[in-house]
Amino acid sequence: MSTSIYEKIGGEPAMAAAVELFYRKVLSDDRVAHFFSDVDMDGQMAKQKGFLTMVTGGPNNYTGRNMRDAHAKLVVKGLDDGHVDAIIELLGETLKELGVGDEEIQQVAAIAESVRDDVLGRSSAS
Repeated sequence: MSTSIYEKIGGEPAMAAAVELFYRKVLSDDRVAHFFSDVDMDGQMAKQKGFLTMVTGGPNNYTGRNMRDAHAKLVVKGLDDGHVDAIIELLGETLKELGVGDEEIQQVAAIAESVRDDVLGRSSAS
């Protein structure tokens, strides 16, 4: 059995560090910070950690809403492809800073890319 991305990056401690560093980057980035102005960041970080753990092959403890419902109010606020690009970029920078290899970063970016249409409330391209 192959090693999951979650295991390759260091499991729970690494995921916790990644999510904290990621949100520090997000909240200081003018492109996307405004989407989090009225968000409970402790709750947001817990949900994000659960989601990233699940999609990278770790234990599935994610209890949040689906991507479409979770981001619907942000789409109303103007969330678009440029914002999704910024989030994927910041996630990649975060993982790189934590010593994650380029191949794993590309795999995580592909996972993030796979939910783009749901996050933006669009029907999937067929």
